[in-house]
Amino acid sequence: MKFTNATFIKSCTKISHFPSYNYPEFAFFGRSNSGKSSLINMLLNRKNLVKTGSKPGVTKTINFFTVNNNISIADLPGYGYAKIPLKLKKTFMPLIKNYIANRSNLKLGLLLIDIRRIPDSYEDEIISLLIKNRIPVAIVLTKCDKLSNLKREKQVKEIMQVLNLNKDNLFFTSSKTGEGKKELLKIIKEHL
Repeated sequence: MKFTNATFIKSCTKISHFPSYNYPEFAFFGRSNSGKSSLINMLLNRKNLVKTGSKPGVTKTINFFTVNNNISIADLPGYGYAKIPLKLKKTFMPLIKNYIANRSNLKLGLLLIDIRRIPDSYEDEIISLLIKNRIPVAIVLTKCDKLSNLKREKQVKEIMQVLNLNKDNLFFTSSKTGEGKKELLKIIKEHL
């Protein structure tokens, strides 16, 4: 699978604003600074289609993109960054919950986790919401280039233990090196 044409459609803060096309949709979830924007840009073969910021918390809306005029990508708000005002943070989870519950064309949720972090209640909640709504979940470990092989193995063991997963359920990626691109494109293709 190759993405050749990607276009930004719109940013939304309410369900009523969501685009109404029936393209199969793939949603990217993750904390602020998990590398969502960089990873989406890597997958779409674009440098700056999805805005990346020097500060975490740039994505405050659900941003929709179409790819190859037949696939939709949704970039969900980053969650958990301390410097985002609490009032704004409180709007994120209801928006995410409404998105998951009401997006009938959602085929796969990709939950991004910085490999250097240990998941907590946010990741558990996203996984539970997706499973409850019968949406398959791919756990994507990002920024894998930042750790040595020894540290990487240690982190993977902890992440697997916390999320109660085995290694087969994890995807290892780096937007810097391109690691994991082929595997993610393959799983997206499988869920079309």
